[in-house]
Parts: sequence; C-alpha cells; structure tokens
Amino acid sequence: MKELIVISGKGGTGKTSLTACMAVLAKDAVLVDCDVDAADLHLILKPIIKEQVEFKSGQVADINNDVCIACGECKNSCRFSAVVKTKSYIIDQLSCEGCKVCQIVCPVNAISMHENICGSWYVSETRCGTMVHAALRPGSENSGKLVSIVRQKAKEIAENNETDLIIIDGPPGIGCPVIASIGGATLALIVTEPTKSGIHDLKRIAELTRHFKVPTCVCINKFDLNYNAVREVEIFCKDNQLKVIGKIPYDLDVTKAMVKGLSAVEFMDNSVSKSIKDVWDVLNSIINKEETL
Repeated sequence: MKELIVISGKGGTGKTSLTACMAVLAKDAVLVDCDVDAADLHLILKPIIKEQVEFKSGQVADINNDVCIACGECKNSCRFSAVVKTKSYIIDQLSCEGCKVCQIVCPVNAISMHENICGSWYVSETRCGTMVHAALRPGSENSGKLVSIVRQKAKEIAENNETDLIIIDGPPGIGCPVIASIGGATLALIVTEPTKSGIHDLKRIAELTRHFKVPTCVCINKFDLNYNAVREVEIFCKDNQLKVIGKIPYDLDVTKAMVKGLSAVEFMDNSVSKSIKDVWDVLNSIINKEETL
C-alpha cells in the first residue's frame, strides 16, 4: 500500500486544490483529509457521510451543584481560570486543562472528571472514492492523535477494498499534526509558491521530511507570478536534492472551479489542467518506481 501526502509549509499555496485534482485523476484511491483543525477538502469533494465517530481525548472537570457548598476553593486553586462564578460555580470547558486540582481541593467531593469530546471523525463516500476526514472542535487539543486515527482508518479501508493508493491532504505548517501525517508515507509532494513566505516555509517543511526520511518532491504553484522567486526555489531544491516535478500557472478559473465545488481538472481544459495532469503522471511514475527522485 502506498501513501501520497500533499503538504506545504504554509497555508494558501493551493495544496488542497491540487489534492482534489489528484483524487479525481487517481480514480481509485482512498482519500484522507489530515487537516483536522481546519478541513476543507470536503468543500470540493462533497462527501456523503456514512459513519461518524466521536473523538475523545483527555478529561475535563464538572461541578455537581447539588453537592457544591460554594466555598470557592476550586476557583482559588485553578491556575487556568477555568472555574467561573455565575449564580453558582461552573467549569469553562474550553479553559479546563484536566489537571484535577479542583477535584483534589474540593472539601465535599462535588467535582468529577469525565472524558473530553474533542470532535468527530468520519468515513464518507465521494465521487472520487472513499474519504476519511475529521473535525476538531475549536480550542481542542491532540490534533496529532486525531490525525493518527484518521490515517489508520484509511489504511484499514484500503486493505479491505484492496486499494493500493492513499492520497492525503496534509495540514499546513510543520507542527504536530503535520508530523503525524507524514511519518511512514511513501512520497511527499510539497506545494510551494513563488513568494518570500512561500520559500521560507518550503525550507522548513523540506527539513521536516528530510528528518523523517520521507521521499520528497516539489511543485511550484502560480509560478508565473514571480520568476525571480521561482529561480530561488529551483536553486534551493537543486542544492538539497529535491526534484521539482512541475510548475502550475496562475489562473482565476481555479477559484471559479472551487466556487462550483469542482476540481480544476474537472472544470477547465487549459494549461493549468494540463500542468496538473503532468504532475500527476510524474507522481504516478515515482510511486510505481518507474521514475526516480
């Protein structure tokens, strides 16, 4: 089983738009959106949810006001200001870190701990195949753990369906959810753009994939906006043994495609769609070991 992950060192490079195109072109792949904090692949692929599972992680406190004597010890002891005094004492669930100090100091045992529901993960069907995705609740943590669950479920589905390719839309940046997304992947495609911030974050994400020994190639999106910056990207890639497998021109029709809920290769037939198809052909060759990095 092979895992292709599409990543970027920053948001806004066109990573998800390109992933959607790959999903369409692959025709028979299990799709994964590992950007659990701000998932948006579903906006293009329009999944129909078949299975929903709550994601629980850590614990939060709860005050039983029938027992509480309103002594205020919990509020005085909470370093996170999670205990709030209204008509009675309550726990602000977003602020609570689950440290149990309030439970320990309560003189009448009015405080209990319960599992924290942080979000949900889903198995859905799309026009491009099965998709596993998730949504983390605002302010919730452990996105890396949720990413690992989503990836594992995708592998199980791929095995059961005898599908040999998983395509992952990775999170932006270089943090915990990205690390959980790339470990053990067959190939990483970094989507970058010809801007100062794009180049800066390309260097960071390339360092991360190198550290985890994930084979990596690069695609330059909107390359015709700044040829000097493109040259800088190419020099960096050459110096760091990273293969640039494609350059995609800027086109406002890509935005129009997203507005209609379509990938660029479904919406248009021009230089953009041709460039994306060429990138997909190279990726296929690398994944199937017909071409080396």
